[in-house]
Amino acid sequence: MKIIYIKDYQNRYKKGEIREVKDGFARNFLIPYGYAVEATEQNLKLLKEKEKIEEAKKKRKLDQAREIKNILKESSITIMAKAGRDEKLFGAITNEIISEEIKKQLNIEIEKHQIILEEPIKKLGIYKVPIRLTDGLEGEIKVWIVREK
Repeated sequence: MKIIYIKDYQNRYKKGEIREVKDGFARNFLIPYGYAVEATEQNLKLLKEKEKIEEAKKKRKLDQAREIKNILKESSITIMAKAGRDEKLFGAITNEIISEEIKKQLNIEIEKHQIILEEPIKKLGIYKVPIRLTDGLEGEIKVWIVREK
């Protein structure tokens, strides 16, 4: 029997794959447990339509990410922080703080897990902070850490 996997199965078969399997395995396990559907013409058409929709969503998401990347490249944010005489901060600037400041200052929604900081910023200065926008696309923003008066 020919089937279409509608979700991944045991890290061997991926969603959208079309396979030939034994009738009993398909009818007694894969189809009832929601791993697959029978590969009829109607189901194949539905699969192709879903693939087109998914492709359009990916393209739209990538276009938005490129647009955000260009905005971030031209922009910078300023974060006010208390610091001692030797320019060490009282506390640290984390990816969560940077995410909030980007939202406040640039009105761009960036999740904190997208901001790539090896370790929190603990000194005054200018930093170029990488941001993972989507798979395979990274941007960068300039962050100014200045002394709070």
